[in-house]
Amino acid sequence: MPDPARAAVLRDAIGLGAAVGLYGVAFGAAAAAAGLDAWQALVMSLLMFTGASQFALVGVLGSGGSALAAAGSALLLGTRNTVYGVRLVPLLRPRGVVRRMGTAHWVIDETTAMAVAAPETRLARVAFLATGASVYVLWNATTVVGALGSAALGETAQAALDAVVPAAFLALLWPRLRRPFAEPAVQRRVALGGAVVALALTPFVPAGVQVIAAVVAVALAGRPRPRAEAAA
Repeated sequence: MPDPARAAVLRDAIGLGAAVGLYGVAFGAAAAAAGLDAWQALVMSLLMFTGASQFALVGVLGSGGSALAAAGSALLLGTRNTVYGVRLVPLLRPRGVVRRMGTAHWVIDETTAMAVAAPETRLARVAFLATGASVYVLWNATTVVGALGSAALGETAQAALDAVVPAAFLALLWPRLRRPFAEPAVQRRVALGGAVVALALTPFVPAGVQVIAAVVAVALAGRPRPRAEAAA
């Protein structure tokens, strides 16, 4: 018997995964501009698989920074995935070392957002796996396309690619900011707090640090009221 809730989660997860996965073209082009070969960009996408850290690494290399500085920037930006993992363990409950390692490899912004946003715990794993698979396959495929065809990408195409990920996240965030969603005021404060923190720090900190620091927005915005208190 068809499960409408599962179908909706799958549709959203695959749609977001496809949109974000296509952004690998921009990474491939950035890697080529930084002096990496296509195979090096592909290996990075296959094994690293965390877009922001990958961009940070090739960005430092492309600006003339050392390999050590590039790796440090990538690791610093990737620390947020550790926090995501703590949040996802109760939802996904992976068993066994191999399964836990495979799950950890797909812990990124998009898979975390989709799993946490799933309407039921039973659907969180579906959302996580569907998003992870679609992003992983497309991200790696388009990395090669971007690396091999970087010379053909003009400024207009690059600008369009730069807008893909923010647009996808806005689409994901928007339902949470609407009044029918539980605790909409808290959701709006968290979103606004994160944006303010990130924008305020951008002129003063290395690339990527402001993303990590924006987690402070949760503390600035408060937290949802306990159900008992809300019902009183």
